[in-house]
Amino acid sequence: YFLRHARSRNYVSESEVCKLESVPLDFGDYHPLKPITVTESKTKKTNRKGSTSSTSSSSSSSMMDPLSSVLDGTDPLSLFAAAADPVPTAPPTDGARRKRDKDESLAVGSDFEPWSSKRGEILARYTTTEKLSINLYMGSEKGKATTTGSAVSEKVRTRLEELDDLEEGSQKELLNLTQQDYMNRIEELNQSLKDAWSSDQKVKALKIVIQCSKLLSDTTVIQFYPSKFVLITDILDTFGKLVYERILSMCVDNRVSLPDNFSPESVNDTAKETCLNWFFKIASIRELIPRFYVEAAILKCNKFLSKTGISECLPRLTSMIRGIGDPLVAVYARAYLCRVGMEVAPQLKESLNKNFFDFLLTFKQIHGDTVQNQLVVQCVEIPLYLTLYSPAIDWILQCIAYHAPDVLLTEMMERCKKLGNNALLLNSVMSAFRAEFIAARSMDFIGMIKECDESGFPKHLLFRSLGLNLALADPPENDRLQILNEAWKVITKLKNPQDYINCAEVWVEYTCRHFTKREVNTVLADVIKHMTPDRAFEDAYPQLQSIIQKVITYIYDFALLFSVEKFLPFLDMFQKESVRVEVCKCIMESFIKHQQESTKDPVILNALLHICKTMHDSVNALTLEDEKRTLAALINGFIKMVSFGRDFEQQLSFYVEARSMFCNLEPVLVQLIHSVDQLAMETRRVMKGNHSRKTAAFVRACVAFCFITIPSLSSIFTRLNLYLHSGQVALANQCLSQADAFFKAAVSLVPEVPKMISVDGKMRPSDAFLLEFLCNFFSTLLVVPDHPEQGVLFLVRGLLNVIQDYTWEDNSDDKIRIYTNVLHLLSAMTQEAYIYHVDKVDSNDSLYGGDSKFLAEINKLSETVVSQILDHLKTLGKEESLKRQSQLALYFFHTIVAHGDLRNNRLNQLAVNLWNLAQKHGFADTKTMVKTLEYIKRRSKQPEMSHFTDLALRLPLQSRT
Repeated sequence: YFLRHARSRNYVSESEVCKLESVPLDFGDYHPLKPITVTESKTKKTNRKGSTSSTSSSSSSSMMDPLSSVLDGTDPLSLFAAAADPVPTAPPTDGARRKRDKDESLAVGSDFEPWSSKRGEILARYTTTEKLSINLYMGSEKGKATTTGSAVSEKVRTRLEELDDLEEGSQKELLNLTQQDYMNRIEELNQSLKDAWSSDQKVKALKIVIQCSKLLSDTTVIQFYPSKFVLITDILDTFGKLVYERILSMCVDNRVSLPDNFSPESVNDTAKETCLNWFFKIASIRELIPRFYVEAAILKCNKFLSKTGISECLPRLTSMIRGIGDPLVAVYARAYLCRVGMEVAPQLKESLNKNFFDFLLTFKQIHGDTVQNQLVVQCVEIPLYLTLYSPAIDWILQCIAYHAPDVLLTEMMERCKKLGNNALLLNSVMSAFRAEFIAARSMDFIGMIKECDESGFPKHLLFRSLGLNLALADPPENDRLQILNEAWKVITKLKNPQDYINCAEVWVEYTCRHFTKREVNTVLADVIKHMTPDRAFEDAYPQLQSIIQKVITYIYDFALLFSVEKFLPFLDMFQKESVRVEVCKCIMESFIKHQQESTKDPVILNALLHICKTMHDSVNALTLEDEKRTLAALINGFIKMVSFGRDFEQQLSFYVEARSMFCNLEPVLVQLIHSVDQLAMETRRVMKGNHSRKTAAFVRACVAFCFITIPSLSSIFTRLNLYLHSGQVALANQCLSQADAFFKAAVSLVPEVPKMISVDGKMRPSDAFLLEFLCNFFSTLLVVPDHPEQGVLFLVRGLLNVIQDYTWEDNSDDKIRIYTNVLHLLSAMTQEAYIYHVDKVDSNDSLYGGDSKFLAEINKLSETVVSQILDHLKTLGKEESLKRQSQLALYFFHTIVAHGDLRNNRLNQLAVNLWNLAQKHGFADTKTMVKTLEYIKRRSKQPEMSHFTDLALRLPLQSRT
């Protein structure tokens, strides 16, 4: 009955009426897509009585953005910051302090690599399996009782006795510690230091620091010394910070602390006395090494005493190091002094330079008899021993070379030249000096490397250091080939695979930067030759990965890359699956990033198919979903970049081959289906919709590809949507029987939709997704012509039967919402001309031409659907479901108003009844009801809609009460 009185629609005139009114745009006016105008607000606050905050705004344009205009030109954050500004008597903020301090003292900038970045590398590199020993502070009860006499003298005597306790049995020696045990004990000492300090046991804290400093004179396990230095100096840094903050806290006067750039005159006498007391305590330490380290740790405290305190102490401490006999201990003492000096007075470069020149004068000690005897006892080879110096010398030279003029660097280089056995120094020079300085003198350094004694510091390490510099800066163009030849002569002679690959890894980048694929191919061939015997590559996967990364970084033209003969054989060395997959991912990421145009190059396609196949075959039952998504995204990126132009058959053959290779990754199969659908539509575009026999057969082949691929997918909604999408493509290409097959498959799949589905890892009800799909499906069914052998509206009938039999949730109204949408479809089907068509496909409006039998069948369907809706509304009469009844009644009312002919009295009365039912129990949304009534009144003013006036009078508005 509803569709017997469906409203006749003139879609063209309705479209014209609903068009938005066009308004000419004056480009001088404000427009939301114009660049945003930034308004800077400056709020000044004074402390005068009665003064108020004054705000001044500066803007690049007179236009204000909407947010700023609401806030009168000021934003809350600016006002908050202004309110938080301290009064003039307060100290400056930390940010201001740091900036001013940097400007005034030429502090170290961000381009200076800090010690903290080297700490982890040293601890990881310098390890030992030998047993270690350590002395732990045990405390003492001496000196606790007081006697009569001078209080000051007694205090001094007690403290001196406490300091002597360290040498009188207040220590406990722990032997046979593993490296990890040793590190744990050091951490315990660090914590003990903090605990002693927080409990105001300053002398105990000093004892712990002295004890730790003494450990730096012990070289019994020499290969662990650099790591020991790192651990002990951490404790020294903690102590220095505690002392400095303690004295600084004593300088607070009237709640105003000292600024960072304070002068000694602003320090009160109490703080100065405490500071001097610390220095006097340290001066009383008998042994040189702990006295040096502890004083260096609190070097910054000299700022409290005099302006020249630091500049006077640095030369003295430098001279103290001359008394340390062991060259290894001495060089790390120099490194610590440089480290402290760069932190507290980076402008005092003269002291740092003197420190290094002192080291050069004592450099020959390294090769003296004392050291050689010590190495014999500990069974340490001289090349290994020399590498122990590297962290200290590298750091000293880095401090000196920071912002140093080329003249100074050249002078240092010349001094190093004059020393014999200078490979160690040469390596540190190349590690610490600016890469541009090294690169410009590459041939000079190669000459010095050649003259080095092979028995000492290994030459391949020197060439590696040179290569690291040349990766950062370019040498003179005329020297580039000679540099590579000289370096590779040494590298290729290396017998140890690990030494070889560590060096080759660095020089591959130099080769890729400056030479052609011929030289790159030669280098890769040499690497394969060295790393293949005895499967040496298995121990060098990180270096081999690094080589691949460097090659594809500089050669990102993949046609050129795959023409490098040894590139694919190089990949074959990655035998371990996890590493092989990571390398393949790296290559595919580079391809997707750099490949600008689609390709059909058979060399590229075959190579990348092999790489993608490797990634695909790594997928198993244990593979994480994130990993599957990543692999699928990379393979899909490759598939999208493949194009054979107008050779559509070759393109389809590629997709067929890809489907057979990547069948375990569902997102790839989905991409292939979309790509084939796109290929069919591209064929239609080329043929302008007029298929020849050949192209018609081709698009049917594309459709068949999709039809047999979709069932292999596991996600049911993915299958439903692809059946619909591919059916639309088939319909657009006049493949009517194939389109019917897709739509039938979609209809038969609907009963299999589960009640709950996984969305982003969470289980959600599927009703909303099914409702969305079916609404989309109905829109397509409007233009699908009936099959001559299947009867009228066979697809719609089949879908309604499936919806009827589907088991819906008890408290769900989605079934009725779907039925209401079916009424929209059936109403559109009764029109003489449908709202849209598929080009060159005759829909039912053309096939039936408004035939009465066709309309009668539609009316039968509509009667069934309407009765289902009304019956459901009756079942919602219980109190707990009245709100749902109200919503559904209003939804059905909207359908009747939009699609029904309300000049019919019975339909008009049904609409009024639904309106009243929606409001009956007070659950209707008043705003919605008001807007609906306003819409009806507006419609009544349109031609042939005067009957809406009477309808509006019959629709009362009720309040919630």
